[in-house]
Amino acid sequence: MTDVVGSGTKSADDMTRAQAGEAMRRIFDGDPDPTTLGAFWLANRWKRNTPEELAAFTDEMCERVEYATPDADPVDCGANYDGKGRTAILGVAAGVVAAGAGTPVVAHSGDRVPTQKQDAYKHVLDELGVATELTPQDSADMVDETGFGFYYQPAFNPAVADLFDRRDQMGVRTFVNTVETLANPAGASVHLGSFYHLAFAKKVVDTFQHSEFHDLDRVIMFQGMEGYDDIRPGYTKVADWAADGDFDDYEIETANYGMDFDEEDLQVDDVAADSARLTEDVVAGDRTDHWYDAVALNAAFRIYAGGDADSLDAGLDAARAAIDDGSAAAVLDDLRAF
Repeated sequence: MTDVVGSGTKSADDMTRAQAGEAMRRIFDGDPDPTTLGAFWLANRWKRNTPEELAAFTDEMCERVEYATPDADPVDCGANYDGKGRTAILGVAAGVVAAGAGTPVVAHSGDRVPTQKQDAYKHVLDELGVATELTPQDSADMVDETGFGFYYQPAFNPAVADLFDRRDQMGVRTFVNTVETLANPAGASVHLGSFYHLAFAKKVVDTFQHSEFHDLDRVIMFQGMEGYDDIRPGYTKVADWAADGDFDDYEIETANYGMDFDEEDLQVDDVAADSARLTEDVVAGDRTDHWYDAVALNAAFRIYAGGDADSLDAGLDAARAAIDDGSAAAVLDDLRAF
């Protein structure tokens, strides 16, 4: 398989679905020696994977995922697992606010995942005193009891978690960094993610469509900060796909939805601790500044993605109401008590 994909960026061939699936099985079985695996991963990074290849990788992973489906049908948020290092993580606050507005949300991440090994969902929740190292069934129960659930990668996706050392030794991101975000451990019908280039969003949608494991109703992605599912301020592209419709992309100006500031205004010194503090302040209704506006719009996307608002404007109204009437604060209290 390395011979197929490794001849160079212009001359490399794509793998068939069967070849890609076999490669992923061998990786999970620990078959390739470190040199071969490193060469294969790096060759795929040069070549750039097709949706068919990514779907084969994803389906092999999903065969090994321990799924726990809550009674609720949440919005699946699988941000880049290797985290952020400069700007606050808004997804916890946004998920709590969306849950307060009646849209269940699931987030999932690992713990200092290579290559960046920076702060992710888990670390913000840890700072807030919310349980994170849960069994998948406990995570599903968390969704049903609070409206927000966290799934911990080593518990629901041990096959990928077991690749930690080899990924760490690579020193560069591989297709595993993409595939792990598509695990969808709650079996949700809606996926929310982020992209830097619009072509990646289309590739993710096509990957889901080629997957024999997933059967999503909707995928919404937007340009995020540091590869995370926190919407970037300014003119921002959005990709919106529904199973009964076409792939649509459009541009919004976040200032029209209250986010009238720059990305630098969302920088923090300690990502996990500061994100937790800001989450607590915003959901408690103690802030009316740009942090409130940023959380409200990110929550609006989750509400809109989940089908509980027919527009971003309506989602924004619902998010602000959930903060202002104390519903979001009640979700955070429930999470801490879970």
